[in-house]
Amino acid sequence: MAVLSLRASTQIFRQPGQERDSEKMSCAINPADSLPLPLVEAEIARRVAAERSRLEQAAGLVERPIVHFRRPVERPFIAEERDRVTILFGGFTWKHERFVEAVFRGCGYRFQMLPNPNVAAFQTGKEYGNNGQCNPTYFTVGNLIEFLRSLQARGVSRQEILDNYIFFTAGSCGPCRFGTYESEYRMALENAGFGGFRVLLFQQDHGINALSGNPGLRFSVDLGMGQLNAVNLGDVINDLVYQIRPYEVVPGATNQAIKEVVDRLSDFLEHRQRYEILERAPGWISRRLARNKKLKSSLTTLGKILDHLYAEAFLKAMRLARERLNQVEVDHTRVKPIVKITGEFWAQLTESDGNFNMFTFLEQEGAQVYVEPIGGWITYLLYEARAAAEERKGLDVPHPGARWWEWKKQLANDWKFRKKWLLLRLSEGIWNRQHARTARHLGGLTPRLAPQSELARMAHPFYHSLARGGEGHLEVGKNVYYTTHGLCHMVLALKPFGCMPSSQSDGVQSAVVNRFPQMIFLPIETSGEGEINAHSRMQMALGEAKIKAKVEFEQALASTGKKLDEIKAYAAEHRQLRSPFYPVPRRRGVAGVAANFVLHVSNLMDGKARLAKLPGEN
Repeated sequence: MAVLSLRASTQIFRQPGQERDSEKMSCAINPADSLPLPLVEAEIARRVAAERSRLEQAAGLVERPIVHFRRPVERPFIAEERDRVTILFGGFTWKHERFVEAVFRGCGYRFQMLPNPNVAAFQTGKEYGNNGQCNPTYFTVGNLIEFLRSLQARGVSRQEILDNYIFFTAGSCGPCRFGTYESEYRMALENAGFGGFRVLLFQQDHGINALSGNPGLRFSVDLGMGQLNAVNLGDVINDLVYQIRPYEVVPGATNQAIKEVVDRLSDFLEHRQRYEILERAPGWISRRLARNKKLKSSLTTLGKILDHLYAEAFLKAMRLARERLNQVEVDHTRVKPIVKITGEFWAQLTESDGNFNMFTFLEQEGAQVYVEPIGGWITYLLYEARAAAEERKGLDVPHPGARWWEWKKQLANDWKFRKKWLLLRLSEGIWNRQHARTARHLGGLTPRLAPQSELARMAHPFYHSLARGGEGHLEVGKNVYYTTHGLCHMVLALKPFGCMPSSQSDGVQSAVVNRFPQMIFLPIETSGEGEINAHSRMQMALGEAKIKAKVEFEQALASTGKKLDEIKAYAAEHRQLRSPFYPVPRRRGVAGVAANFVLHVSNLMDGKARLAKLPGEN
């Protein structure tokens, strides 16, 4: 068609008198040389492609080369830098952070806890971070940026900050925004002028051994066991603060005692003598062990574990802490509603503007705060890993249709599952035991960690126990557990604004509250703003809890047939009853401390019970 159209066009546009000349030219041209037509096809194709490209560009349909995201390669933290690089850390209570700091310093690291984050840090985080992030991100990275700026204000150059400081924080993956924290930290630091600042991650689902590939932060037995003790000490001391302070006779006595206790325990964790088998064993054994490195390493590891858990020096340090706290005199006849705290991990733990300073506000309003320990989150992760392994057991079979004679393959698969299951179960049991042991040596006032299997069982009818994200089923399970066991008067769930897992839990809680009408449940979303509104909502719900606690106390007192002045007079005559560590028996279904106390003192007065011994008394 192109050839015919070309010839037709030459006939149409041929000028008069040119016909003869063209005929002469056609006779002179070799037929083999008269094939320029493919060049015309190529020109048409070129013009069509150019027009297509123009139209696509005009319509915004231009295809760009695909560039896949790659995690930025960060300058590693190497062993040679340990003596000059300071690791920055924050996000827990100040008690936990002091203990964590002491353990790191004792293992040879330069370590510094960040100041408590405030609203100014939140606003800095919002200024340099993406919109719609969790307020834990805003508060944490904003707090870090404010600290780095304070270093600059003291004359430290930007390059010195990049070379001599790194940030150590938790990381994860999953359906909530927690999985994006690392990238948000890096972006905000870049926008604030600290591009290249190093961020070390502790992966919550892989443990401390997955801190990074950087040899500068190396896992060791002293570091791992020290952190176990640090977290348990932090959990117990933090619980004691909120159990003792609402009932203290002398205002400020608890805070002063806790400060002294934390200072002493931190000093012990940092400067405790490290166990070495060659130093502890007799000379003739040490000489033999020195020639057998493998045996020496194994025995040293075992000795370090036992020393961290059972050393007499550690027990003495906890005993001295308990004796100091026992000097605080309390009055357990004060009627106070107990408010159990649940929610997102950071929001339910921090003591800062990050949750509107809710714990301080509750105490000022006359409540007792029942805080949540970090150990509960750790045992939850261990339980979830074990439950997931049980569900995946059949998926790892090499041949789903294996015959009976392939029993070796089936046994190998079953052993693989059992080994993992036993390791997780053992880890959960060890953590529960060590938490209970720490609590016992520090006065026995702190309850055991809530059993994860029971929390999952109670939550499962409302929230599937294998649904991941945030605290999963824990918020529902805790609400049911602490209410039905009579351990609190109301439950307060604190979470960041727009937190997806907590929003799911809140939707389920409506069905839970309908199922258990005695519940008082209040969810509050936290951010840097809205403090007045949050406190107002808290006051309204707390009013109901106060009425509940008062009715409970009046019923308990009426059942004794005694007056409150008689109970107080008896307590004034017995110093044990004014000790924060006096073990008041709990009655089933009675949550309030005052209600249980008057019932017990009445039994003492009637001779139905004996004064209990305080911890440490013979």
